[in-house]
Amino acid sequence: MPDVTIVVATRDRAAELRHSLGRHTAPVIVADNGSADGTAEVAEAAGARVLRLRRNLGAAARNVGVREAATRYVAFADDDSWWAPGALERAVEILDAHPRTALLAARVLVGEDEHLEPVSEAMGRSPLGQPEGVPGPAVLGFLACSAIVRRDAYLDAGGFSDVLHFAGEEELLALDLAAAGWDLAYVPELVVHHHPSQSGRNPSARRRREIRNGLLTAWLRRPLPAVAR
Repeated sequence: MPDVTIVVATRDRAAELRHSLGRHTAPVIVADNGSADGTAEVAEAAGARVLRLRRNLGAAARNVGVREAATRYVAFADDDSWWAPGALERAVEILDAHPRTALLAARVLVGEDEHLEPVSEAMGRSPLGQPEGVPGPAVLGFLACSAIVRRDAYLDAGGFSDVLHFAGEEELLALDLAAAGWDLAYVPELVVHHHPSQSGRNPSARRRREIRNGLLTAWLRRPLPAVAR
C-alpha cells in the first residue's frame, strides 16, 4: 500500500461515487459538503472514511480531508475520477526522489474513449520548461482531480482557499506553493481517468465562476499593475 491517502470532496453525487470509489487503490477520505442524497451512506458502504461537513465548503472541504490524513502524501480525486493502477505507487517514488517537489500533476484521460484532457496537453507544453531536478515540466496550475501533494507543504501553504469555493481554485494554491519555494511538475506517466458527470452541470455558470476566481486570484496574489491589466 503506497504512503498516500486519496481525498474526495463531493456533494450530492451518490451515483457517481458508486461508480468510482471501488476503483481506488489507496485509503479514501470523502469530505461530504452537506449532501442530501445519501452520498455519505454510499461512501461509507464502499469503505471510505466519511467526514460529514455541516455546510458546503466547496474546494476547501479538501483541506479538512488532508488534515485527517495520516500519510505523507495526499492524492485528490473527484467523485467521477480515479487514479490508474500503479499511478500512486509511482507518484510516491517520484516524490521521494525529489524532496523539493510539493505537487505532481498527472495526465488526465477523459471518458470512455480516453481522449487527452486539454489542460494536460497544455501542461505538457509548459513555457516554464523542465528545470534541473524537477521530475517533469514545471507548472503553475493543475487540475485538482489529478494532483498528488506533499501533505506538510500543502498544509503550510494553507490548502485551497475558502474564498474561491469551486472552479479554478487550483491557481491560487499553485502560486502559494511556488512562492514558498516548492516545485510543481506535470508527470505524464502518471494517469488519472475522468468520466465527467452530467449531474448538475451548468457550463455557463461554471465559466462565470472561473472568471470570478481568476480575478480574485489576481487581486489576492499579483502586483496591482497586473491586476489592472
